[in-house]
Amino acid sequence: MHYLSWLLIISTTVLLQALGAASVAVPSSNCYVLDNSSHILDFSGWVGQVFQYEGKDSDLVVRFCKDVESRSQKGYVDFGRFDKLNYFVTSSGKVDFVQDFFNGDLMNCEQSYDKMGRTAQVNIICGSCLNGECKGGLGCICNVTYESTCRVLVELAIPCERPGPRVFEGFTVGFHPRSWEIVYNGMTQLGFEKSHHDFSFRTEQVHVALYMTAIASLSNLARKPIIKVFPENGLEVSLSGSGATGKPPTTLSPTVLIVDWRCEKARDTPYEVNITIPVEGYEPIQFILTKMCEYRQDQREDGTRGWALFGVTSCIFIVLSSLFCCGGFIYNTRVERLHGIDALPGMAILSACLETVSGAGQSYSRAADRNSAFASEAYWEGPPVHAQGEGRTSERKYGSI
Repeated sequence: MHYLSWLLIISTTVLLQALGAASVAVPSSNCYVLDNSSHILDFSGWVGQVFQYEGKDSDLVVRFCKDVESRSQKGYVDFGRFDKLNYFVTSSGKVDFVQDFFNGDLMNCEQSYDKMGRTAQVNIICGSCLNGECKGGLGCICNVTYESTCRVLVELAIPCERPGPRVFEGFTVGFHPRSWEIVYNGMTQLGFEKSHHDFSFRTEQVHVALYMTAIASLSNLARKPIIKVFPENGLEVSLSGSGATGKPPTTLSPTVLIVDWRCEKARDTPYEVNITIPVEGYEPIQFILTKMCEYRQDQREDGTRGWALFGVTSCIFIVLSSLFCCGGFIYNTRVERLHGIDALPGMAILSACLETVSGAGQSYSRAADRNSAFASEAYWEGPPVHAQGEGRTSERKYGSI
């Protein structure tokens, strides 16, 4: 009993920690990086921060997560811009992080790779420069090296941000096996990190299928999902599918998490369904789905059940009709001594109906009868035409010349 009590306490503690942990939401800008231990460093507050390096002929200016440009009396020369994609990666050795800038000015650099124009690479060092300069403040540029007139290397020293939560890299959640609208690379995307009315699901949508993928070597660290509904009463929610059983997802075989929900109480504002996936050694994956309930839904309200009932009823009707036809055919053949189409059940009734519709039962005079009637009527009125003709012909006399 003492051992079971400790197990219950430990499991309850883990569950409360998972529910109380905050989700790792994607930063508001693409100016962030994951270090070697998968901790996130968010530099969104540094976007546009200017660092200037004075040279002999021109000055080099780095606008953090914006662009790199050379300034002189002749004007500005752009050495690349920070792309919308995240070209902010971790490094090893003396350099901590690397930023790449592409698509600078193309003049005199038309032969560059893929016609990307001038490019720049900024090597970021957390702390001060290696030569001891640039202590304190927001940092400075330690060194600038021009590899060519089309590419420049910049060494930048800054006080790095404090590492944030540890991200479970490679984990995705989407509405299709190869999509990641909800969670990408372990971070909850905008629109699902908190309740949003514009991202709510409609009342008539009674279930949602979510597809989860993860790196195969780390997929066994994910645990069974946990749900929490706010407010607690009014929306019935249940989880099913391979993802609900805790099956490890991979990129080749995604697991499916089916969310079944039904409105028991109508509400003007949407219900919040908080889904948490605990991950061993990492921050849990957490996202929020919102559901509108404009009216109360019956527990048995489901279109598929109606179609299933219709299909079963149709099959039973077809089987019974086949048995009836076969039995009736055998009876008419063996007992009634009927053959061919006449032996089919119901053929006598069908034939009678067809005769009634076609009018075969009414008495109509035949064409021969009508002709004979007219002939008799002409006889009483006067001699027939052919008789007169014959008389006239007989009275004629033909003599010889």
